Amino acid sequence: MSLYIKTREVAAMETLRIVGGRELRGSIATPGAKNSCLKLLAMSIMASGKCVISNVPRVTDVETMCQLLEALGARVSFTGRTEVTVDPTTIASAAPPDPLVRKMRASVQVLGPLLARFGEVKMPYPGGCAIGSRPIDLHLRGLSAMGAQVSEEHGYIMVRASRLVGTDIHLDFPSVGATENLMAAACLASGTTIIRNAAREPEIVDEQNFLTRLGADIRGAGTDTIKIVGVSELGSTNYSVMPDRIQAGTYMIAAAATRGDVTITGVVPEHLDALAAKLAETGVAVIYTEDCVRVAMGDRPGPIAVKSMPYPGFPTDLQAPIAAYLTVSRGTSTITENIFSNRFRYVDELARMGAHIGVDGRTAIIRGVNELTGARVVAPDLRAGAALIIAGLMARGETTLDGMEHVYRGYDDIQGKLAACGAEVEIVTDSASAAVAEQ
Repeated sequence: MSLYIKTREVAAMETLRIVGGRELRGSIATPGAKNSCLKLLAMSIMASGKCVISNVPRVTDVETMCQLLEALGARVSFTGRTEVTVDPTTIASAAPPDPLVRKMRASVQVLGPLLARFGEVKMPYPGGCAIGSRPIDLHLRGLSAMGAQVSEEHGYIMVRASRLVGTDIHLDFPSVGATENLMAAACLASGTTIIRNAAREPEIVDEQNFLTRLGADIRGAGTDTIKIVGVSELGSTNYSVMPDRIQAGTYMIAAAATRGDVTITGVVPEHLDALAAKLAETGVAVIYTEDCVRVAMGDRPGPIAVKSMPYPGFPTDLQAPIAAYLTVSRGTSTITENIFSNRFRYVDELARMGAHIGVDGRTAIIRGVNELTGARVVAPDLRAGAALIIAGLMARGETTLDGMEHVYRGYDDIQGKLAACGAEVEIVTDSASAAVAEQ
């Protein structure tokens, strides 16, 4: 592949140095959505010709998915900075390799497409950020309802089906991953599949649009009921990935946290409504203009209560960033995490910077302080890393953030974008160690 993205080994040698207290001012362009792009790449497995996917974000999770497709036998190539071509016609394996699957949770999204194409899959349980239990039982239960036989052998998931058959599936929880996997598998199943209590995230709509362009017959994405009529084969397509609402939201929070004035361009405004409403509650001016959102703030935030919920509720991926912002609120805020069970791992790191946060089960109680103080901190996962960057931008003095390999999974050139808006940030590399890791 011609596009170089840092390996995790190289990224692990990098530290982000932040000198806080600078207001962010300017504009930041929103890249393509990682959480959609990964699934589109996985779904390209079912195509009968080349898929050209543009507006691809330059993040390491995308690199991992491309490597996984290549390991299965696909031909994957990058054109320029943000366009990927996948030729799945050469795929000959339905057994994704352990090292790549264990790197990333989204690797499970090849399960449905591989089963639909080959009739069997063998893969280990996927890895990814340790943010709590994320079982794939809803994926497997749905595939079983479509006629698949599921077993576990020596730590591997074995799924077989001579032909998937359409059926009614009711998800116990509106799981995004399960909705995507089942929607993909149903495209080549015999008959009609209806997924009830489906996830409603914008990424689901993006994936429906992609599959429809390939020739699938799908209706209902964006609602809680999706209907898929199976077809005999899918074709090929060119497709542009939707904007990344999580990256856009992170920069909105960073602008508010630094009491700055930043315009985020290339967004779908309604995707950001839940965040915009909460920021407005704290005193932020949020102004939409077509595909842009401007965020301006001149004071400490007021306290609020936030509960992460499935879309259109407040996104779990922005829970940690908004918690960092609320550490300097004028009062006590609460954050309740309703999606993942272990998403408060950033709390101890914020405490190093002077934050007052207590955790009671799934709720964090944040007692606002006048200011944070720079410290050396470590990102325990992707979104926690973004939260600690926001904290560093607010803090008095210098913050150094280790664990940038987590941040690179979901943010492309975050330091460059922040610097362009006035932040004092730089990457410090252990060059000797990084050179060894690259070899």
